[in-house]
Order: sequence, then structure tokens, then C-alpha cells
Amino acid sequence: MQDFFAPHLLDMICLAVSAGIFSFYHLYMRYRLKSNPTYSLYGATTLARTAWVVGVMEDKNDILAVQTLRNSTMAATFLASTSILLAVGLLTLSGQADKLGQTWHAMNIFGSRAESTITLKLLVILGNLFIAFFNFSFAIRLFMHVGFLINTPPEEGNYGASITFVAMELNKAGGYFHVGMRAYYFLVPLIFWLFSPLFMLLATVTLVALISKIERTPKLNSEYLGSIFKNSCELPH
Repeated sequence: MQDFFAPHLLDMICLAVSAGIFSFYHLYMRYRLKSNPTYSLYGATTLARTAWVVGVMEDKNDILAVQTLRNSTMAATFLASTSILLAVGLLTLSGQADKLGQTWHAMNIFGSRAESTITLKLLVILGNLFIAFFNFSFAIRLFMHVGFLINTPPEEGNYGASITFVAMELNKAGGYFHVGMRAYYFLVPLIFWLFSPLFMLLATVTLVALISKIERTPKLNSEYLGSIFKNSCELPH
């Protein structure tokens, strides 16, 4: 076991640091969302989905519900299919690891150049793609469930037909979609890892900086959304 990890020590350390930076950012965002639900666009969208379910089920707007859920299902289906196609292509590349290593490691100064290192990197990328696939698949499943539930007349005392339950299911589907997209984003550092572990670290820092800027809700919008969705968590049953 020691002989296996020794050549890949630097690569494994850089992978752990990269994953740690990426995970720490999301844990920090989760912490901020607890005190300010509109701190990020994801939090504001979660509140918007809740308010949308309330509006659709109370106003009986079935056509709007079907069209919106269809778009979400199609997006998740496309991304899940893409994950599988990329995984199949990656498996094809794994048979040429010896040839690809000569090209990919041309700029690899500090990391391992062993053929087994390329195989290890491809396996990690493959695992990341399967994480994305399963999360998008779970999102599709829940979007389909919500499509039936949201057209069910709300019934007082029936948890399965309550607005609260439908909103929870829709937000859970949105959560799976969110994690699937995060797995897609993390593909960027993993692709750079094929060339050098240091490139992976630089790509991770750059990616986190970009995501934090894009996902941050502007201050004025945060206050505006907070006033709109202030009472959305108190759902009727």
C-alpha cells in the first residue's frame, strides 16, 4: 500500500487541498445562508421556488406548473446524459493512458509522471462525473413527482397533498441539481490536474473566486428579496 501511494503523494495532497478549498467555500456559504437566506442566489431561488409553489397551488395555475417543471426536467436530463457521455469517453481514454501521459505531463514539473498516476486521475474524474449523474437523476425523479403533486388539490390534514410537502420536494430537487452543477464545476480543477497538480490548485482558487462573485446576491437585491419572501416559510397546509 505504501509503495502505491508514495509516487502519488504530491498529487494526493494537492487533490485533498483542492477539494478542501472547494468544500470550505460551500460550507461557508451554507453557514451564511442560515443567518441570511438571500445571501446567495441559490438561497434566494430556494425562497422563490417556495413562493412559486404557493402561488401555483392556490391559483390552480396548472399550465404554468407543467411548463416550468418540464424545462427543469429537460435541463437535468441533458446534464445527466452529458455526464454519462463524458464518462464513456473517459473510459475510452483510459486505454491510452501511456500515450496521453507523455503529452499531458509535458508541463508537469513537480507531480508524478508515472502511468499509474494518469489512471488514478482518470478514475477520480470518472467518480466526479458519476456524482453529477446521480444527482441530476435524483433531481429528475423529484421534478417528476412534483409534477403530479402540484396538480393535487391542497387538502388540510393530508401531509402528502399539502403545499408544504410539495415545496419541500421541489426544493429538494433543486438541491440535487445544485450539487450536480457543483460536481460539474469541480471538473475544471480536475481537468487541470491532468497537466499538473499545481495547475489544479490555481484552477481551484480561480474557480472559487469566480463562483463567489457570480453567486453573491447584490446587497440591494438581497434586501428586496428578503422583504418579498419574508413570510414564504410560513406555508399553509
